[in-house]
Amino acid sequence: MTTSSRTGNTGRTAPTPALLRTAAELDALPRPAGAERAVVMTMGALHDGHATLIRTAREAAGPDGQVVVTVFVNPLQFGEAADLDRYPRTLDADLATAAAAGADAVFAPGVDEVYPGGEPQVRITAGPMGERLEGASRPGHFDGMLTVVAKLLHLTRPDEAFYGQKDAQQLALIARMVRDLNFGVRITGVPTVRDADGLALSSRNRFLSPQERHTALALSRALFAAQDRLAAQQALHERAKATAPGGDRAAGLNRLGEARAAADAQAVALARPNGAPAAVRATARAVLDEAAARDRHPLVLDYLALVDPADFTEIPDDRESGEAVLAVAARVGETRLIDNIPLTFGALT
Repeated sequence: MTTSSRTGNTGRTAPTPALLRTAAELDALPRPAGAERAVVMTMGALHDGHATLIRTAREAAGPDGQVVVTVFVNPLQFGEAADLDRYPRTLDADLATAAAAGADAVFAPGVDEVYPGGEPQVRITAGPMGERLEGASRPGHFDGMLTVVAKLLHLTRPDEAFYGQKDAQQLALIARMVRDLNFGVRITGVPTVRDADGLALSSRNRFLSPQERHTALALSRALFAAQDRLAAQQALHERAKATAPGGDRAAGLNRLGEARAAADAQAVALARPNGAPAAVRATARAVLDEAAARDRHPLVLDYLALVDPADFTEIPDDRESGEAVLAVAARVGETRLIDNIPLTFGALT
């Protein structure tokens, strides 16, 4: 079960992309006249999720356009030096992955090139949205992320930049920065890519033992269970509404012989046409609680939140329609993982 998107091969030959180490080399990169430049920003350790971003950028830029991939492990967004040191560096493999996916150039600068005077004195601040969820767990993370994204956007000068929806809060903040500060670039989100077992692809997955990976699958199971619960609850309400005399949904559900299911879905008690956010949260929480109770390799939950994608504030329990993001973060062993899934309340009405 997955909502992932895997873009197919472009059929394009895969020459080795130009490896650029300095801003001067990047600035000297010939830009095709009249064609678009697309950029994909990464911290390296590329996997098929990154390859999907590059393939999507390649398709969007077209055969005459240009795709630039950045590889830079940004120290500003790491809270602990040990976590920064632990992040995998695999540039040779990254070049091969970028080439196969259709990149024209890889910009892989050193820290001194990006921050020539040391850590920058002037930075982008993420504001209130950046203090929630990931921002609360990792203070300063989003300020560091937005600062480097702003610098890389200025350096690469793309027409369009592509980011994965797995980092939903990051994507929302980048889009907000671009809108609020009038950057001349289009920001495009690409759906999360998952392994066959449902685990969202991440460079950090390589740190999981087989047993820890089994535990980590609770994250995606929780999200998809909540998605299924919402879909079933909304479908049940729609059926009740269609059969209810005078709009009495409880009576309609009873006519369908589904009074017990209706009670489980809070349909009778709440008398709403759609599933309550509380039911979505409770369904996901039950899966995560089970994983946390394991004697070996337990999952330690950081947060589970159902939020508005516009500002990442919590969705109220009386929400009956609109978009939402169900987001989760947890630690399994020494590895911290995040995942999310988009939801739509009132999708069947």
